[in-house]
Amino acid sequence: QNIGHGNAPKLKHHWVSLDEMSPSMPIAVMASEDSRFLSHHGFDFEQIGNAVMEQNRRRHKRRRGASTISQQTAKNVFLWPQSSWVRKGLEAYFTVLIEFFWTKERILEVYLNCMETGDGIYGAEAVANRHFNTTASKLTPAQSALIAATLPNPRRFSSKNPSPYVLKRQQEILRQMRNIRLPKKK
Repeated sequence: QNIGHGNAPKLKHHWVSLDEMSPSMPIAVMASEDSRFLSHHGFDFEQIGNAVMEQNRRRHKRRRGASTISQQTAKNVFLWPQSSWVRKGLEAYFTVLIEFFWTKERILEVYLNCMETGDGIYGAEAVANRHFNTTASKLTPAQSALIAATLPNPRRFSSKNPSPYVLKRQQEILRQMRNIRLPKKK
């Protein structure tokens, strides 16, 4: 958004492996974005069905998303942000590929490093530095849940200056985090 106005675009990003992140970060994201991430193969057909039923009931309201972490990773890494049927088709194609070729741990690691977490801020390490003056490895469960609470729209919602809505979502995510366990390392 700064391009073309003589300003350099803002970009804060630093890649960290999943092993270098607090275990609460992937759990918070799964609780917030895709609670069945570890059990589906890229598409959560139950959530898709729920989203369609809700859209039919609420004709004039904003659509509810049903994208999985795998789908969001495919979009963030390989595609453009503007929604279209072409992009959705390519997103499905890339989702199938990454689910086939990558482990769930790799998909999570890529997502947690490419997710937008604020204006020009991408990934768990960058948001930990900018919003909490810490590293991704030292994020607390409450901080992780706060970051996850902003993911539907990280330019509108802030983990640094959370609104009452974001704080309420944080509490819901913290409750849901108790039901999610990462698989044991082999």
